[in-house]
Amino acid sequence: MKIRKHQLTEQQKIETLDALYTAAGSLKGRTAMKSFLKDLLTESERIMLGRRILIARELLSGARYEDIAASMNVGHDTISRVQQWLSDQIPGYEQALAEMQKEMERREEKQRRGRMSRDLTWRGSFARLKKKYPLHFLFFPWPREYRPKRF
Repeated sequence: MKIRKHQLTEQQKIETLDALYTAAGSLKGRTAMKSFLKDLLTESERIMLGRRILIARELLSGARYEDIAASMNVGHDTISRVQQWLSDQIPGYEQALAEMQKEMERREEKQRRGRMSRDLTWRGSFARLKKKYPLHFLFFPWPREYRPKRF
């Protein structure tokens, strides 16, 4: 039997939401949260929540309703609802978006460092090639600048 929120007492609502928040808060890492939300919500619910977050991000960056509606193919009612949640002095969206922005910046920095380290470790990649194709190097020895030093 389906129970609607108006059928629950305030205490039951508090206990139910506390269980949800505690379960979500106890998870460590993106993979655990992803698995939890996959099990908890349908795909359309996950997409809907993700789109709300993207709308909130656009609103906080100063985008106009018309631009958001056109780019995301959403109605003005949806955008105004998200705007209302943002302006309700409840910092949940802002905190989540701030953390999301930090995570995106961290990922970009990690990718940038990975590209730099790949560029700097050409010698290491050359050594991996030699290990992977040892017979090839019988015909083509190490380049002069990368030859191992002999003692």
